[in-house]
Amino acid sequence: IPRTFALRQNVPNPFNPVTVIQYQLPSEAHVTIDVFNIAGKLVTTLVNEEQDAGVKVVTWDGRNGAGEKVASGIYMYRMQAGDHTSRKMMVLLK
Repeated sequence: IPRTFALRQNVPNPFNPVTVIQYQLPSEAHVTIDVFNIAGKLVTTLVNEEQDAGVKVVTWDGRNGAGEKVASGIYMYRMQAGDHTSRKMMVLLK
């Protein structure tokens, strides 16, 4: 079981069409992972649930919440787990 909360850089980065995001939880927590565009608008929510401690992975296929492919560009992803918040940037190239 990890000792700290952590959000890793997505792999691959830049990506097309799919990327993997790894994160870790030292204890059970409600986890939310959201993707935002460069303007700060919510694109999609990848995770929104209570999760047990451990190392986790989630994939993003470059689609918004409506299932539509998004444009090439820079995106931010944010993990909120308990009182912890982390952010990273990623690039989608088509």
